[in-house]
Amino acid sequence: MQKENLNNTNTIKEKKNYKKAPLMPIHLRVFTAVLLGQIACGFSLGISGTALSSASKYITISDLWTGLIGAGSLIGLAGSILIGRLSDKIGRRKLLMLNMYILGFLSLTQLLTNNLILIFIIRILIGLMIAVDYTVGNALLTEWLPKGEDSKGQSHLLIYWTIGFIASYLTGTFITGFGSYNWQIILSTGAIPAFIAAIFRSIFPLPASPSWLASRGKVKKANKVIKKHMGHKWGLPQKLKKAKPVKEVSWTILFSRKYLRQTLVGGLFYACQAFAFFGISIFLPILLQGMHVTDQKISGIIYNGGMFIGVLFGILLFNKISRRAFLISNFLLSSLFIGFLAINKNINSNIQLIIFCIFAIVLSSGLVLDYPYPTELFDIKVRGTGVGTCITISRFGAAAGTFLLPILTNLGGAHLAMITCALVLFAAFVICLIWAPETSPQFKQNN
Repeated sequence: MQKENLNNTNTIKEKKNYKKAPLMPIHLRVFTAVLLGQIACGFSLGISGTALSSASKYITISDLWTGLIGAGSLIGLAGSILIGRLSDKIGRRKLLMLNMYILGFLSLTQLLTNNLILIFIIRILIGLMIAVDYTVGNALLTEWLPKGEDSKGQSHLLIYWTIGFIASYLTGTFITGFGSYNWQIILSTGAIPAFIAAIFRSIFPLPASPSWLASRGKVKKANKVIKKHMGHKWGLPQKLKKAKPVKEVSWTILFSRKYLRQTLVGGLFYACQAFAFFGISIFLPILLQGMHVTDQKISGIIYNGGMFIGVLFGILLFNKISRRAFLISNFLLSSLFIGFLAINKNINSNIQLIIFCIFAIVLSSGLVLDYPYPTELFDIKVRGTGVGTCITISRFGAAAGTFLLPILTNLGGAHLAMITCALVLFAAFVICLIWAPETSPQFKQNN
């Protein structure tokens, strides 16, 4: 009997670390479910700009309401701190199985009202559903993908988010002919990618996170999940088997000495980047008009193409330079390009557009760090809460940029909006230069 128990113990010890497994169908399932969610998130965030441009042709809408509705989903995303905390408490799977259905239904409700207050509230709720994929989807992906593939997979998510964002611009630009209902129909199209993601997750259900289960003392259940999806020879690493169950952690721990630097850098770099990116991208038609660019439709497509090229370029750079160097150089170059445009008001509009597209490429390449860097800043005990807090801080920046850009453009033209973005990006350069820690495994080893 003792010999049999000893053999069983040895069998358990011989199980290989599931994070060192080769890529398997379960990894593809999780990645596909998360990337479909990213497409839906990018689409839902981007669609408000073109919808509001269409609305202004049929209804009187002030700069204040344009800014508020444009920022509504970003304000909702500030709920990431609550979503991240909830996911650390109840797990990742349950939230991800529901949020895309709710996002789809909320998108459709925009067909039923043209009341600006109600639209604003709906946009906030949509942002809260997007927050689930931003925080929980990100955490589940990094906790399932093999080591080395996790950060790479996170960086690749930006391709799909950008596809969704650009698709929203194209959709909003080319949907016409519905009169005063046109802008509501544009807003409601966010339901299409949301329901696609939701149906995929129902047909191919997401698994629970083994490392989260282990962190809650559910080691047997974690190994059972791994065995079900990967086979009997894979299991938890020794570190997680021996880990004591995590007590409920207050979010205030993120502002303790242990995590304060990570929280501030993760939140502030993200906030400054989001201020410029969302402010410019969501209200691109308004900004191009302020720059006196004649063919705004084609120019917008060129700018969005530059954004997509930037994300691809960022992915190529991702593991070739350190995270810290990437952040510092990205913010410095972005601020210089947009600052140059803001100061030189009288240059040819075609040259303006070329520099604007270069700016889009540089700024968008830095988006690749948005998912892996905050995740790498925090250990598993506080990862959901930490990433959620960083996203919440960032959404204040995004909402501020989206709210202020139409107001600034109206007050001082496109150049006032651009000089404000340049100053914010330069502030991010200084913050990262002073505080940003290195999180890239290969470059940490070299330091």
